[in-house]
Order: sequence, then structure tokens, then C-alpha cells
Amino acid sequence: MALVSAQKMKKAIAHISSVDAKMATHISNHPLCTIGRTPSPETHFESLVSSVISQQLAIKAAMTIHDRLKDLSGGTITPAKVAKLKEVDLRAVGVSGAKAKTILGLCNAALSGDIAINELHLIDDDEVIFDQLTSLWGIGPWTVDMFMMFQLGRLDIWPTGDLGVRRGWERIHKLKEEIEPKALELKGEKFRPYRSVVAWYCWRAVDSK
Repeated sequence: MALVSAQKMKKAIAHISSVDAKMATHISNHPLCTIGRTPSPETHFESLVSSVISQQLAIKAAMTIHDRLKDLSGGTITPAKVAKLKEVDLRAVGVSGAKAKTILGLCNAALSGDIAINELHLIDDDEVIFDQLTSLWGIGPWTVDMFMMFQLGRLDIWPTGDLGVRRGWERIHKLKEEIEPKALELKGEKFRPYRSVVAWYCWRAVDSK
């Protein structure tokens, strides 16, 4: 899986800055976006499990549950190892009932070959990946968006359903009212094919608040 070079990221930032002056000012005060810059330490399967666990949880809480699940699985989170666990086992380490069902369903899809999870990076079309993963119970747009951005390093994902992205956009553009996902979806069109980078800088606006 090819990494995003510093040169390519600078090209993305140049495009974003050329179409939005307020984003340009904001970006100039932050380091270079890290999406796709370094190899992921996780397998695709583990990354998806991490995304499921992280749904609507604080980062620290999600990391704690992830580490407990890793210990429960013998040090590595793989479809074969997690499939041997029962829902009650997952709930014992802090995974909710709904998330446990999702994770076990993900295991089944991987082991049956319904979805070639370890080969998803070979698919160039983001929509194909999106459709495959969201066909699974409990895997929604946010989970897939995070996976494609931070695991696959895709640069044109626009997670308007993420509250942090919306709040960051509002802060950067000094909006007095909250922006709705549909409205932000339209705002993102001019940033193609680098919308992931815009989202990353929106998060930085929230982090630095």
C-alpha cells in the first residue's frame, strides 16, 4: 500500500488553500497532515474492530477496551481468535452488546470470505469499499470513513457525520450557527480530491480550542 509523500500532501494543501482563504490561514498554523504518511501498525481487521469500539466513545475509553480485547485474544486481534469468543466475553471487557454483535459479524465475514478484508487496500474505488463494509450489521458510514482515512490513507473522504469535523469547520470559518451535515457535504465539493485533509485540519481546530 503506497504511502502519501510529503510532496503530495503539500500539493493537497496548496489546492485547499487556493480555494478557501480561511482554511489556508488555519493550515498555516498547524503541521503537515499525517493521513497516509506512515504505515499503519494494525491489520485491516484490527483497524475495523478499533473503529467499531471507538463509536461514540472518548479516545481514552476506546483504547482501554481495545487493549483489554487484545489481551483477551492472546495478544493479537484476528478474525480466528475473536471468533472463538462469545458475546459475554466481549461484554466483560467493556464492549457493548451491539458492538459485540458487529465485531462477531465482521469476524464471520472475514472468515467466510464474504469480504476480503486484508485486500481492501487493493480496491481503488472508495464507494465499493464503503458499500461492502456498510452491508455488515452495525458498520455505518462513520466507521468506514475512519477506516478509509486512517488505515487505507484515502485522501478524499468527507466525514460530515463527525461532530468534530463540523465544529472545527464552524470554528475555522467563524460561523455563528451550527452547520448541518448536508450543508457541509456541499461545502466540501471544492476540495476534491483532498477532503480527508480538510477534515484532518478541522479536527485540529477543535483540538486547539
